[in-house]
Parts: sequence; structure tokens; C-alpha cells
Amino acid sequence: DLKYQSRDWKGRSVKTRFYDLAEALGDLGIWVRMHYVYPYPHVDDVIPLMADGKILPYLDIPFQHANSRILKLMKRPAASQDNLERIKAWRNICPDMTLRSTFIVGFPGETEQEFEELLDFLGEAQLDRVGCFAYSPVKGAAANELPNAVPEELKQERLARFMAHQATISAERLQQRIGKTETVLVDEVVEEGAVARSKADAPEIDGQVFIDGATHLEVGAFVDIVVEDADDYDLWGRLV
Repeated sequence: DLKYQSRDWKGRSVKTRFYDLAEALGDLGIWVRMHYVYPYPHVDDVIPLMADGKILPYLDIPFQHANSRILKLMKRPAASQDNLERIKAWRNICPDMTLRSTFIVGFPGETEQEFEELLDFLGEAQLDRVGCFAYSPVKGAAANELPNAVPEELKQERLARFMAHQATISAERLQQRIGKTETVLVDEVVEEGAVARSKADAPEIDGQVFIDGATHLEVGAFVDIVVEDADDYDLWGRLV
């Protein structure tokens, strides 16, 4: 059993525990994001590392749903109130934290009231980045045997409502960044300027930062910009 076994790394012993590994990654001097981390208690321990700048203030945590009955059927941990309290505590420690999550709508047996509870959760949680999927059967999954399957048309309708609701939240949160100075990493230089991403943007799944006219920048460069505009998912800025 190799669980929690210590390993020598760069002249020191590092245990294979979540906190110890995150702390060691923070010593690399690169942008490190925590992705697909389930909301277990040990997550709380790494938030101070984010506040101290050891790792990026970014947490991708798949809440999946907000209703306790649906979460239990999904065999997922926690409940919405617990998660809301923890989100508040995390932001008290690290106010600049970016929270990303994924959800499933139309899980077998999901009622309209339970779906509305999910929308209410989004409004209270004020997550920055959110993905959502309509439930689809997976071969061999126990959920396939659950009663009261949600009709496909209703699943798609709920998915559209979910994404529209979250788009408004995402846009409002991005508007709050206008006027702020941020460090961004240049990913691409095109004819119109540079395409970059901030600490809040994981590559390929989150938004981008567009710097019009900055064709002289090099890919891989870190530069400071002032955010001048935003839409539902992306930012526009000028070089400082």
C-alpha cells in the first residue's frame, strides 16, 4: 500500500497527501491550478496556500448538483448548504479565488423543484466558471436503473435555462474586474493582437484575455494589463 508514502523530491521528503503535494508544486515557481477536486474537508487546507500566492487562487470542484437527494443518488459528497458555507469561508481567506464547477441536469428522478434549487444555489454561490451537462446513460452505471427518467426534451430545456442563468452570473463577475490590473500569460499572437489568459483562466476550458494591437508580444510572456471590457466569458485589456 503506497497511500501517503513519503518520497524524496528536491532534497526533501514529501508525503503523497493533497496538501503536501500542493505545497511542493507551489515551490516550482509556475502557475499551478487545482482541478477536479472533490469537496472533501482536506480541500480547506490548501486555501491558505492560494492566499499566500504559493499556488493559483483557482479551484475546480465538481459540485454536480445542489439538492441533497440527487447528490445522494449520484453518490456524491456534501450538500448545498455545506458547500455554500465552505465557499464563503474560502473567499474570506482568499477573496480573489476563482471557483469553477461542473453540474449535471436531468439526472433520473430530478424534479422541477430540485432543478430550481440548483438554480438558487448558483445565485448564492456566485461561481466564476461553470460547465453543465444533460444526463445521459452510461453503460453499466447504476443510475440507469433509477426510476422516473427525465425526458430528453426536458433535459435540454433545463440545460438551456441553467446555462443562461449562469451566463448572467459569469458576466456580472467579470464586470467587477474592469479597471483592475492583472498579470496575464500570452498564449498566441494573431493579426489583431495578443491572446492571453489570466490566473482565473485554465487553458481550453475557461475564457481568454484579448490585448488588441499587442502584436509585438511573445508567446509565453507574462505581462500586466488593465482590464477595459468584458463579456460573458472573456476580457479585453491594454498593456500597462
